[in-house]
Amino acid sequence: MGLIDILRGSRAYRSETGKTTLAAKVSQRLNALYHQQNPGMTIDPPVATFLPMDGYHLTRAQLSAMPDPSTAHARRGAAFTFDAPAFLELVQKLREPLLPETKTIYAPSFDHAVKDPVADDLPIAPTSRLVIFEGLYLSLGTGAPEWKQAAELMDELWFVDVEMDVARERLVSRHVASGIAKDAEEAAKRANENDLVNGKEIIDGRLKVHEVITSREDQEWEPRKQGIDKERDQ
Repeated sequence: MGLIDILRGSRAYRSETGKTTLAAKVSQRLNALYHQQNPGMTIDPPVATFLPMDGYHLTRAQLSAMPDPSTAHARRGAAFTFDAPAFLELVQKLREPLLPETKTIYAPSFDHAVKDPVADDLPIAPTSRLVIFEGLYLSLGTGAPEWKQAAELMDELWFVDVEMDVARERLVSRHVASGIAKDAEEAAKRANENDLVNGKEIIDGRLKVHEVITSREDQEWEPRKQGIDKERDQ
């Protein structure tokens, strides 16, 4: 089973790169191409699975149990607010040899209504031959050692890059639209004090990647026009 890690070229200036749209479209195109070349095969389950890492957020209860819960909640989205050991465990399971008795593996999703992960919500069928991850810290070589260990198990690492000013502008718009911030001023404060700080950590600690993709403005790549509801908040 091949694993491709598509990074949200984040944030140092790299939130809001369009990585969710890209990852979803890559998996859709791969599945379409496979079924075009194998018309006799069933459509489901897919041979390529798109898997966001949103579900590996620590829960709000776990953040509250940290030594400094106020900072933990304020910095939610930073690398230390994700469950890196659990993510590594998933990647290691996916690297195990496929056998006739291999069963579907389940990964967590993230429920934005309750603002917490949902366990065992995203299926990865044994028929999957490519798993396309997307998220912030999938090529991080610093911090929790599990990030680097997981990255080293990937077949390819892709990084989606975006200019800092563009990322900030997109973040402000998204935070206001999603209700995370009440206005542009509050949204800019969040972006500067959390999102872009996380980005600097990623840029400074990023491992070598196979592909760097530059994010550019293109209205046709808006998630709703690509059949994708919206970019996930990390």
